[in-house]
Amino acid sequence: MNKYTEYKNWYLSNFQTFENSLNGEKVLPIHKIRKDAISKFELLDFPTQKDEEWKYTNLSALFKFNFKPDFKKVELNSEQIEKFLFGNTSNNLMVFVNGYFSKNLSKLEKVKDKIIIKNLTDAAEENSDIVEKYFARNANYENQIFTALSTAYTRDGAFVCIPENTVIDEPIHLLYISTENEEPLLIQPRNLIIAEKNSQATLVEHFTSLSNSKYLNNRVSEIVLKENSFIDHIILQEESLEAFHIARMEVAQNRSSCFSSTLISFGAQIARNDFNSEFLDEGCECTLNGLFITSNEQLFDVHTLIDHARPNCNSFEHYKGILDDNSRAVFNGKVIVRKDAQKTNAFQENNNIILSDNALINTKPQLEIFADDVKCSHGATIGQLDTDSLFYLKSRGIGEDKARAILIHAFASDVVKGIKIESIKDYLENILHHKFDKQIGL
Repeated sequence: MNKYTEYKNWYLSNFQTFENSLNGEKVLPIHKIRKDAISKFELLDFPTQKDEEWKYTNLSALFKFNFKPDFKKVELNSEQIEKFLFGNTSNNLMVFVNGYFSKNLSKLEKVKDKIIIKNLTDAAEENSDIVEKYFARNANYENQIFTALSTAYTRDGAFVCIPENTVIDEPIHLLYISTENEEPLLIQPRNLIIAEKNSQATLVEHFTSLSNSKYLNNRVSEIVLKENSFIDHIILQEESLEAFHIARMEVAQNRSSCFSSTLISFGAQIARNDFNSEFLDEGCECTLNGLFITSNEQLFDVHTLIDHARPNCNSFEHYKGILDDNSRAVFNGKVIVRKDAQKTNAFQENNNIILSDNALINTKPQLEIFADDVKCSHGATIGQLDTDSLFYLKSRGIGEDKARAILIHAFASDVVKGIKIESIKDYLENILHHKFDKQIGL
């Protein structure tokens, strides 16, 4: 028996205990999906570097630990989460502690009469028709072992359904906090977001921790945009540097919908992100922006796929990376333009700064074009700080360390400035200040 089989058997053996903890939830339609997912999980293999999609991502550190599915809720107080709030986002707030919904810390008064927003466990019972229609439909677990694991152990997460012709002015903040634990935990938030026709909202997924604990955060978000809807989506990942973060986001876009997502990643020992968006009708637009900053032995990996399956659609993608020490990163962005997807505009770019001789990034922007009336471009850059800019700042009397910090901060801020919510922008700028400026006295 090899280590991968032993690792898989660990989760298979814990599934019965998980089932017993569900009590009456086992009669709900969602549990049939859970049971099917665990059977698929048993047949699948964990990825290795022999798999093309995981060629540069070594998960061996992950397989050293048996992450325990913990079925006990941990309660925190409001003071413990205060530093993770962004001003106006605290009005529409869902808090999850170690993957479990905390009703006491959440605040949903301002939105509950406008939209359906609740814990996925409650939605599976109270809105079972909607959950059954959309849950696990876009995040297929047939050939994705981490998604199968997430689906099998699905319990808590955010369920958001925005009705037709509804605009939510203040952002919805989904805050996921991990606490200090004696054993490495398996944490699996599962989100289902549905934006009905002519609706609009801003959604923030925020992952953080109260200690430098070791755990696996295996998250899946499914987002469905109906005709002429708009979702502005922000992901902030600032977890424990001992944690592992495996993420998948599946977006289904209908006619004239617009989806914009910005990923900011600072934390985790290994962070893997798979983002996929499919255009199901004409007039769609998708924007993916990202900033990742790695140091020490961190590994960051993002794989994106934008599927232009229909004509007259636009996509824009721009990721920036800053790598230091012995850290590693992977960018693999793929855009597919199908045969009938004429009048497509697709632009993709990845820019990276390497601060150490030992840091490394593998970048692979891809275009697969099967239509002829399109405008598409892609590119990537890898380099050190611009010597001309560095010389200019030094010639103005700025020391070399301060000059480097100014240039790095400016490079990173380019992505942060695109965020429309000022309180989140200020929160991120403060993190950048501590990372690059404060350490040299700026």
